[in-house]
Amino acid sequence: MVNSHLFVAFLFPPCYNQIANLGEGAMKRVSNGSRVVITGMGAVTPIGLSVADFWDSLTAGRSGVGPVTLFDAEKYPTKIVAEVKGFDPRDYMARQEARRMSRFIQLAMASAAMALEDARLDMEREDATKIGLEIGSAAGGVGVVEEQAQILSQEGFRRVKPTALPSILISTAPCQVAISLGIKGPASAPVAACATGVVAVGEATRRLQRGDVEVMIAGGSESTMTPLVIVAFSRIGALSTRNEEPEKACRPFDAQRDGTVMGEGAAVLVLETLEHAAKRGARIYAEVLGYGFTADAYHIAAPDPDGDGAARAMSLAIQGAGMSSSEVDYIASHGTGTVLNDVSETKAIKAVFGQGAYGVPISSNKSMVGHILGAAGSISIIATVKAMEDSLLPPTINLETPDPECDLDYVPHLARPARVDVGLINAFGFGGQNGSLLIKKWEA
Repeated sequence: MVNSHLFVAFLFPPCYNQIANLGEGAMKRVSNGSRVVITGMGAVTPIGLSVADFWDSLTAGRSGVGPVTLFDAEKYPTKIVAEVKGFDPRDYMARQEARRMSRFIQLAMASAAMALEDARLDMEREDATKIGLEIGSAAGGVGVVEEQAQILSQEGFRRVKPTALPSILISTAPCQVAISLGIKGPASAPVAACATGVVAVGEATRRLQRGDVEVMIAGGSESTMTPLVIVAFSRIGALSTRNEEPEKACRPFDAQRDGTVMGEGAAVLVLETLEHAAKRGARIYAEVLGYGFTADAYHIAAPDPDGDGAARAMSLAIQGAGMSSSEVDYIASHGTGTVLNDVSETKAIKAVFGQGAYGVPISSNKSMVGHILGAAGSISIIATVKAMEDSLLPPTINLETPDPECDLDYVPHLARPARVDVGLINAFGFGGQNGSLLIKKWEA
């Protein structure tokens, strides 16, 4: 008799992963039963050049938003961004090597190095073919495209850098990490707009569950601090123009929100099968329990107003873990501070959690770090792990005027002590790409 799941996979391979997520314990239907744990974390953000500094600033409610310094933005409607300040790639690589890389690759390299150090993973003792990478980005080296296009136009083709192409390609980030560490397993770069950071970790989890590898290095990196990107986002009405009050500009779920703020940064995690982590005596932060990835099929630049795709992504993550929404202690929201997204996400949470939505705390770190596109989801995963570790919920700052349509508990203004055993992380992107990840605090 033909196995029904294999038959469906043969006929409809692109959607089989979604089908396989449905129902209690469904994650086991696409895996070999391996449990997946988080053992290392690294991050470079506008509010901290390490996980520790990021978390200290986040829980203190410190904003990283300020005036643009990387180019003259005076003539543009939006003059504010969340830049990474004080980062020196030479702390992680040779100067000549750094010069050949665009900034998003440098940030990814630094975050991966920190994550591996945090995981205490001895690469000389590992099988390089059993380690893989899923490090993605939404826009990759878009700054290099903009820069080199101007050079081509003004100075001619001989002035275009030979290193331009690898600096542009999104897949270069995981490949550079692989080259620097001698990793020989799969090296992939997921691209799912602003959902990329969650999708990278979710897909890394699936590789581990299938038995493809024993260790995965996963996350996202982004640096889009260029005139073209800022103007392009402004032209679709996505960015705040609260230029006189940069630190108050990004206002998720607030009635006076007028758009998000562009940010840059990277966040990378080390994931392992439980067997591998236990064998080497690794410290474990959390376990990945469920993952959902859906499409709205609604609009290229706006979310489904009812939050249908987002709700399905959350439901898939919760159901895939064999859990119920009542067991979720905290939601790290997408929470961009745009008029449409915040209402859509609020409706999606209500659709999944019902009346329980009013009892689960929710917060958005974008109120402080801005929207880091392809890295946003992986940054939120790290924030959730730290919330579990310290029993402390990061706040949503700038939430001063309640919006009747956004009436849930968004942990306004101040960090809040609370036990977090199960956390749900949301990341939703342009084109209606929705990623949700469910993780649980590790208890030895």
